[in-house]
Amino acid sequence: MATMEVPRDLDAVLDAAWAAARNVPGYLMENEARLLGIIAACAPAEGAIVEIGSFKGKSTVMLAKVAEHYGLGSIVAIDPHNSPELLDTKADPGASSFQDFLGNIEAAGVASQVEVHRAYSKDVSNAWDRPIRFLWIDGDHTYRGAKTDFDGFFSHVAPGGIVALHDALNVFSGPIRVFVEDMLRSDRFGAAGFVHSIAWSQFRPQDGTQFHQRRAQLERVAARLIPFVQDDQPLHGLKKLRFKLNRSRVPRAAVRPQEWVALLERSAEG
Repeated sequence: MATMEVPRDLDAVLDAAWAAARNVPGYLMENEARLLGIIAACAPAEGAIVEIGSFKGKSTVMLAKVAEHYGLGSIVAIDPHNSPELLDTKADPGASSFQDFLGNIEAAGVASQVEVHRAYSKDVSNAWDRPIRFLWIDGDHTYRGAKTDFDGFFSHVAPGGIVALHDALNVFSGPIRVFVEDMLRSDRFGAAGFVHSIAWSQFRPQDGTQFHQRRAQLERVAARLIPFVQDDQPLHGLKKLRFKLNRSRVPRAAVRPQEWVALLERSAEG
């Protein structure tokens, strides 16, 4: 596993990347975008940065700016650009975010830094043969969708690499179930956490057992959300209040680069 380092200029690089990404339409909060930049810059593994779910390019621009500065290679951006959740496909069955996506990465000056796949993740994963240092999942938020995205690429995540899912603390079944069931309950993963609605964990197949207790503590509070979101329906009344109460118990504060790296290095229990 590669050594973890925080580049001395990372804070300035994150500022510049967010300045380029902030006005791109999308649902990524600033603290979430900065976490993506930290992971891209500091993940102690070799391989590609793979983004599943690009929409109009907000996270793509953030990641590409950081990757460009540190010579991390292209961002692999996978999206069919026809999401019925994000586009009015009922009024316009041919609605697409693709041209906006291309325009936004071009305007940000990172088009040459992005490997574009206008496709579903399963169509790309079927032929994928490269190691992955950071797998960022922000596609179909149903359980079937998130599980397909995770299963399709997880076998390629390099030891020390990071897997992160967006909207794990929103009312969707997929991200939270995959995080709890496939990551927090697996001793192949190490450090784990939330920042706003991003759930992340480090793949540590050799020594993930050392993090078992910490993952179990997080799993106990995170798993309480699953019954509320398992049918992917809006919440109302008392059920909505109970969901929010349980969500408030999940630690999800922003982290600075040094703090995030320290979490990965705390391999011993206690």
